[in-house]
Amino acid sequence: MLWETSPNSTCLHAQREAFIADVNRIQADAELANARAQLRLPSSRSLVASTKEGKFVAMTSPARLAVSVLVISGCRRHEPAPPLIRPVQTTVIRYGTAGEPVSLSGLVQAQNQTSLAFRIGGRLIDRRVSVGDTVSPGQLVARIESQDAKNTLSSAEADLASAQATLVQARSNEARYRSLLSTDVIPREKYEDAQRQLAAAQSRVAAAMASVRTARDNVGYTDLHSNVAGAVTAKGAEPGEVVQAGQMVLQVAQKGGKDAVFNVPATLMRQSPKPPPVSVALADDPTITAMGHVREVSPQADPATGTYVVKVGLDNPPDTMRLGSTVIGSVTLSPQPVASIPGTALIQIDGKPAVWVVDPATSAVVAQPVNVVRYDSASVIISSGLKNGDVIVTAGVHALRPGQQVKLSPPAT
Repeated sequence: MLWETSPNSTCLHAQREAFIADVNRIQADAELANARAQLRLPSSRSLVASTKEGKFVAMTSPARLAVSVLVISGCRRHEPAPPLIRPVQTTVIRYGTAGEPVSLSGLVQAQNQTSLAFRIGGRLIDRRVSVGDTVSPGQLVARIESQDAKNTLSSAEADLASAQATLVQARSNEARYRSLLSTDVIPREKYEDAQRQLAAAQSRVAAAMASVRTARDNVGYTDLHSNVAGAVTAKGAEPGEVVQAGQMVLQVAQKGGKDAVFNVPATLMRQSPKPPPVSVALADDPTITAMGHVREVSPQADPATGTYVVKVGLDNPPDTMRLGSTVIGSVTLSPQPVASIPGTALIQIDGKPAVWVVDPATSAVVAQPVNVVRYDSASVIISSGLKNGDVIVTAGVHALRPGQQVKLSPPAT
């Protein structure tokens, strides 16, 4: 039977009822056609065919048969598609306890740098050295306008002369009143007043002399002299600019020791041994190397990058390791159980790093969060979240979903 091919009992029942109704309708049409044929009446509902026995059989409408077939075929259930098994590349997790080497880039700087600045403000009229020039102690490197300072000095000298004249008069008055007091010509109060005027005149002279010394010093401060020997590494003002007192005009790297300066993440600060030996090499020529030791660590992280400035003192650096050169510093972290996985294995689950772990029993994948220690150029170093022997997916991770079965390629060990 046609309806026996369908496993759906409800649809099967409907098919059976429709088929029985069609059969009954066909039989009724046949009986009516036979009766009309016997009475020699034309049939308007069915096409009648004659048999050898003289009986007539009604032929079913083709449209009605087609509808029956469509009803029967339309109730058939579609077979479910087989589950999709994706081929993936995998690797096996192996934890190691050896210290991980870490490399960071930095710059070579002088251990001691001095900023040269004027003690007073003024318009810069001359700067005799520039970046790259060498300076020696006492060398004149810049000048500002001195006319204002000279005018102040002249005014201070005039005040001093006036104060000295007043002092001379006060001394003369005090001597005269002292002699008159001895002969009882004047009262004692007048002599005491002369003494007070003499003391005030002496104070004004002392103040005027201090003003003269200050004004004379300010005239000398219009010339800027280097107090160290070294090389100019930066300039802070150009001739014609008005500089303030204390504003850096030139920066000088003093001769002597050199530092390699690095910006170190906080995680490496916690994991590095104390103190770690550091190997430093030029970025453009790794054959030029020097050993160093941590000389200074910034107590506060940079608010923008979250890194700490670490200065590594270089031991006997070669001359080719010049100031401003880019260097690569290498250090071995304290040993801890870590595993290295390809960067292509990492995914994000709820904003956190994770990997696809393959269940060996079912070949289905499960998302497993991991703790990332750091990111290298082509790999990711993790410290927890996986076990030794876990098989993780390293290629094809973005086409997977939880519970999906995969076909494993030979794992890389």
